[in-house]
Amino acid sequence: MELTRKLEILADAAKYDASCASGGGERRRAKAGGIGSTGGTGICHSYTPDGRCVSLLKILLTNFCIYDCAYCVNRVSSNVPRARFRSDEVVRLTLDFYRRNYIEGLFLSSGIIRSGDYTMEQMVEVARCLREEHAFAGYIHLKTIPEASPELLAAAGRYADRLSINVELPTATSLKQLAPEKDADGIKGAMGELRWRIAEGKEESRKARKAKLRNAAKYAPAGQSTQMIVGADATDDRAVLHSSAGLYQEFKMRRVYYSAFSPIPDASAKLPLQAPPLVREHRLYQADWLLRFYQFEVDEIAPESGGGMLDLDIDPKLAWALRHPECFPVDINRANKEALLLVPGLGTRNVQRIIRSRRSGALRLDDLARLRLSLRKVLPFVLLPDHRPRTELDHPDRLRAQLAPPPKQASLF
Repeated sequence: MELTRKLEILADAAKYDASCASGGGERRRAKAGGIGSTGGTGICHSYTPDGRCVSLLKILLTNFCIYDCAYCVNRVSSNVPRARFRSDEVVRLTLDFYRRNYIEGLFLSSGIIRSGDYTMEQMVEVARCLREEHAFAGYIHLKTIPEASPELLAAAGRYADRLSINVELPTATSLKQLAPEKDADGIKGAMGELRWRIAEGKEESRKARKAKLRNAAKYAPAGQSTQMIVGADATDDRAVLHSSAGLYQEFKMRRVYYSAFSPIPDASAKLPLQAPPLVREHRLYQADWLLRFYQFEVDEIAPESGGGMLDLDIDPKLAWALRHPECFPVDINRANKEALLLVPGLGTRNVQRIIRSRRSGALRLDDLARLRLSLRKVLPFVLLPDHRPRTELDHPDRLRAQLAPPPKQASLF
C-alpha cells in the first residue's frame, strides 16, 4: 500500500482520540545538527495553556486490533479498510511534515497488534529513532498500552513528552460490558506505574537542577492524561465527574479528556442508536475546569437532586450560582479571591485584574465595562457602589430564563 493511502486511513482512524493536546510540554531546544522545537507557533489544532497553537501529526501506527470493543470503529470485527505503518515510515513522515512547517510534534496511538508488548515496542522505537538518531526536539505524545511491560513503559517516558492511557469508559461495569477483553484494574495499574515514574523523574530533575547538572534525564515531563467516552453507556454526568475526580486525585492526571460517543458502522446492539448532544461534552469540560481550578466539588456541580446530569442550556458555574442565590451578590470591592471566583462570568484572569484595579480605588460599573467582562452574566451576581442587583436574585428562575441562550437549530441534534 502506498504511504499516502496509509496516511489517509490511519490519520482518519485517529480522529476519535481527543487526548492529543500538547499543553504542559517543556520547551526543548534542538542540539547542533538536530531538528524541531516545541517553541514558537504552529499552524494546526492543539493549544497550550499560554495560547500557543501547536500542530501535531496525529496518526495510528495501525488500525488493526486484536480486541473487539463494541464502541471502537477499529475493533477486530469492524469492516473498515486496514493499514499499518512501519516504524521508519512514521519517522520519515514526522520529519518531512516538520520540515514543511506543517507540524511541531507527533501524537502516536495504535490498535493492538499481536500483543501489548509487541505494539508498545514498535511505538517506542519510533520515539527512540526520532530522539536519538535524528535529534528531534519537537513534542512527542505516545498513547501507551496498559498491558505493556514496565520496561517498555519506562522506555516510553524517556523519549515522550507526555504519555496517556485511555480509561475508555467512566465505570468498570461499563468497560466490562462493552470491552470485556480489557481490564479496568490493569488500566489503573499501568496509570499507577506512570504516576510513580513521573514523580521519580521530577525528583531527579529537581536534584539535577540543584546540583547544576545539564541534560538530566527526564521522564514524561508533560505528565500523563487519559480519555473516556461519554454517551456510549447510561452513566450520568455525576458519575463521570466522580470518576474524573478520582483519576486526578489518585494518579495526578494532567488532563481527563471527554469524547462524545459517535455511532459507528455495524454497531453492537449494546450501543445507543444516536450520539449524545455535543453540548454535553462541552459542559463536562466546563465542569472539569471547575474541579481543577475553582475548588468545586462534584456534588456542588452535579447534585444528586438534579438527576445527575448537567444543565445543557447554561454552564455549570452559572447553574450552581442560580441554585445558591444566598451566596450573592458578591461585593466587587471587598470580596476575596475565592468569593470572586464563584461569580459567573469571572475567570481567574478577570479576578486578578479586578484585585489589581481596586487597589487604586473603588470600582464602579464603568470600570467593569472597561475590563471587558461579560456584564450580562456578571452584573446579576455582583455589588457595586452604583449597582445593587438584589431583586434579580430573589427570582432565580426568571434570571435563568434571561441568561440562558436561545436554542439553536444545531443544538437539537
